Amino acid sequence: MKLVTQIEIKANAETIWNALIDFENYYKWNPFITKIEGTAAPRQKLRVKIQNMRFAPIVQVYKPHQKLTWLGKLGIKGLFDGYHYFEIIPIDEHKCLFVQGENFNGLLVPLLKNKLKKETLPGFILMNCSLKEYVE
Repeated sequence: MKLVTQIEIKANAETIWNALIDFENYYKWNPFITKIEGTAAPRQKLRVKIQNMRFAPIVQVYKPHQKLTWLGKLGIKGLFDGYHYFEIIPIDEHKCLFVQGENFNGLLVPLLKNKLKKETLPGFILMNCSLKEYVE
């Protein structure tokens, strides 16, 4: 199952990227992912808090000003895995398309599909809009 959101932001890729990886200041603007501890670097473990849920994904891709991804698992691999990604796609010098999505896999996905659409997707949209407001 996939969830994908996008928003056009009137800021350059560097500005958006700097806000995205500045985990210490998420509390200032991010109502969805309220806290991240750790370093945004390949193979690094993060500690992420989304509302009342906490998990420890591993950073998979770190391409400055372009893409950040992580892989999180609930319990054992194959039960409920989420590959979360952020992409920054320049439109011109002062405008970018910000894409946020997640690919979910595992035995629990069919049971959680409606909850993910009802709760997680609006959270992505809220975060995107808040990032836009923060950097513009």
